[in-house]
Amino acid sequence: MNQPLLSGLRILSVEQYGAGPYGTQLLSDLGAEVIKIEDAQRGGDVSRSVGPYMLGDGDSEFFQTFSKGKKSIALDLKSDDGRSGFEALVKTADAVANNLRGDQQAKLGITFDALKAVNPKIVCAHLSAYGRDNERAAWPGYDYLMQAEAGFMTMTGEPDGPPVRFGLSMVDFHTGSHLATALLAGVLSAQKTGEGCDVDVSLFDTALHQLSYPATWYLNQAHVTGRLKRGAHPSIAPSQLVRTQDGWGLLMCQTPKFWTIWCEVSGAADLAEDERFRDTAARRKNLDALTDAVDAVMMKDTTANWMERLGGKAPFAPVLDIAQALDNPYVEAVDMIETVDHPETPNGLRTLASPFRVNGQRPANTRAPKLGEHTEELLK
Repeated sequence: MNQPLLSGLRILSVEQYGAGPYGTQLLSDLGAEVIKIEDAQRGGDVSRSVGPYMLGDGDSEFFQTFSKGKKSIALDLKSDDGRSGFEALVKTADAVANNLRGDQQAKLGITFDALKAVNPKIVCAHLSAYGRDNERAAWPGYDYLMQAEAGFMTMTGEPDGPPVRFGLSMVDFHTGSHLATALLAGVLSAQKTGEGCDVDVSLFDTALHQLSYPATWYLNQAHVTGRLKRGAHPSIAPSQLVRTQDGWGLLMCQTPKFWTIWCEVSGAADLAEDERFRDTAARRKNLDALTDAVDAVMMKDTTANWMERLGGKAPFAPVLDIAQALDNPYVEAVDMIETVDHPETPNGLRTLASPFRVNGQRPANTRAPKLGEHTEELLK
């Protein structure tokens, strides 16, 4: 691989747990030098102690998931020595990131106003639960709360069931991605103008923004998008869970041609001619009947065989558990699992690889750092 795309970019990050570390790890994957600022007296990044799978004192598989390829420096930003060391690093850095509560950045002096005298080009990237300039700035907040308040949980699950959250903290991960995007935009601007800035993203804003077209429908048409059986799409059919002979799959006929192709490949030409299913609007209107008709066809064969028959023709995927998803031969074929050296795992630690490819190759990573591992090196 050629020189990493973000080689030479130095980011200091006062980060912990998931959202912030996820965002900076994306930048680390692409070659940025990400330096975790950790308070050793508090045990550093709290995710170091998140179990159940530990890798010795002050390390865990959870922590390794979000901090591979980074460096760690032990600094107490509230002490004179810690502040002095931090500002020395700020002079050499392009950005300072954090994912603290919205009232903490000013107190710790990690805003642009607090640091511009040290480095006028510094970009201060803030990720918080609710933002820094409103009545909820001091509120703690987490992904699941955002899923609840932004309406996600009333759009997920079966119509007659309780509200359901996503199985993973997707608001955290999306907000972390937004942090990375905003930070890079700030750095590009600073390189052109010579002046840094503050950039802010929040879990709440990200979650609300992800309401996407259902938000537009409500704001203009007062239409409230609810839940349909089988997780069906609110306007396209069939685009939903379907039963197979031995389990479940997800069929997505997002355009009329895919409905036609599915009918042909599955031997269901009669459904293509059925007036109840003649177009998208008719299929959506007769969704219950359509579900029964499609199930009757799909239950004639196994999920694996449907993958063979429909793959590359009509959009279809098997519903897998985590073990099946990670043991999927396709995952190995696209190199989405990597092994990094780790002193506590003789055979290496297996983790997911970077989602990026540069010139056809995924960036290789190293283990996450020990607490304060690079303090002496960076403060020389």
